[in-house]
Amino acid sequence: MYNLLRQKKSQLIGWAVGLMLLIASQQVNAQLRDALNLPDHDDKKYYLGIGLIYNNARFQVSQHPSFLSNDSVMVVEPENVGGFGLAGIHTLRLSNRFEIRAIFPQLLFAYKNLTYHIKYPDASKNEQAIMTKRVESILLGLPVHVKFRSDRIGNFRVYMFGGGKFEYDLASNSTARKAEDLVKLKKYDFGVEAGIGFNFYFPVFILSPEIKVSNGLSDIHSRDKNLKFSSAIDKLNSRMIVFSLIFEG
Repeated sequence: MYNLLRQKKSQLIGWAVGLMLLIASQQVNAQLRDALNLPDHDDKKYYLGIGLIYNNARFQVSQHPSFLSNDSVMVVEPENVGGFGLAGIHTLRLSNRFEIRAIFPQLLFAYKNLTYHIKYPDASKNEQAIMTKRVESILLGLPVHVKFRSDRIGNFRVYMFGGGKFEYDLASNSTARKAEDLVKLKKYDFGVEAGIGFNFYFPVFILSPEIKVSNGLSDIHSRDKNLKFSSAIDKLNSRMIVFSLIFEG
């Protein structure tokens, strides 16, 4: 009888402990649910954002075949230069893993330098042996990306993306007439982009720092064989590394 009562007592204690653990686990899950910021955001089909952008841009230079016969310009070197921009973000959710994102309007102020080594500088034009030409662009762009998202871990998520872009240069000087010392650029460019980003969920918004590589595929150089600083160059392709801080809600 004593052993029987002891076994029943042990069973009751086991059931009680199991019930307490079940209740505790439910409370923990509820607390974790309450600790999630914007828990219903992932159910949205469409949402907006704003991006603050820093870009580091340069040219990919291809020398013209006549470069070796040029008796003035010896070397043309591209240099990286920083710029900034703003963007509107439009995101359409396809599934738990995939989204389509269109960035419009995207306005980038981009600067690219070309350093020339001149064999015979023209003193009457204030030329020097080494001269740097800054090419300024105001790019109105439309990048479109496909995003692949990881699982959400608390208030954090990682995503990768890739896609294409189309850009129109509002500051294009391809039609300039007095362009003796200019490097002319075409108005249109298109290219490919890829990058990685991180979602940090806050109580009222999502902060997403991301970095991407943006490469132009078209030749944006409007070559003029009669211009000293243009004739030595055959093709110019844009290269850019872009860091963005995106605020979404």
